[in-house]
Amino acid sequence: MISSKIIFYALMGGILPALLWLSFWLREDRKHPEPKGLIGKTFLLGMLAVILVLPFQKGVERLFPDAMVTALFLWAVLEEVFKFAAGYFGGLHSVEDNEPVDPIIYTITAALGFVALENTLFILGPLVGEDVPKSIITGNLRFIGASLLHVLSSGLIGVSLGFSFYKPLRARVRIASLAMIGAVALHTVFNILILKWGDAGTMISFLSVWAGIVLLLFAFEMVKTLRRGNTGL
Repeated sequence: MISSKIIFYALMGGILPALLWLSFWLREDRKHPEPKGLIGKTFLLGMLAVILVLPFQKGVERLFPDAMVTALFLWAVLEEVFKFAAGYFGGLHSVEDNEPVDPIIYTITAALGFVALENTLFILGPLVGEDVPKSIITGNLRFIGASLLHVLSSGLIGVSLGFSFYKPLRARVRIASLAMIGAVALHTVFNILILKWGDAGTMISFLSVWAGIVLLLFAFEMVKTLRRGNTGL
């Protein structure tokens, strides 16, 4: 039986880094911050998304046991859809989603909630085996790599909603759908590089994700300048 102490350490290792990233992104919207209640709700729904997506991923694994690329693609689809659902039911559908930067905040918050519980589960395994150094390494690697992938892929959708904020609903849905396809593609390629290309793939994927985060920050600043009549994309 897993002790409460191990669970506590795993939760701290998973949740605290995610909250650190969340505080960074919330500072980007400090002039017109979103309600803390909605941010908390969105973060928790992101965590819940991990629990909900796991049975579907297990089903994919059973259906395609020898088709790694197919499985990785379907896992990416599931994770991106569930993360977006967390963002939607957290804050995107609320009246507080009332300026272009808000979709970015809510999609990233949902992603970081997802990251928090996903990282907790990854850290928990080594801790159960009393391999503390491996647990620390796992947490650090996910902090700088996979965690930012989730932020980047969900942020891509958020940015698309931000740039199209003042466009008609049909146009917003079309643009967001294209962004979802891009997020799934990005997620799939990242996983393939990590799992199939060894150390070189890991380095390429990490550098690419960090470059993507820089572009995401730049896009965030551009979205801040949008006003009604300036419809962006």
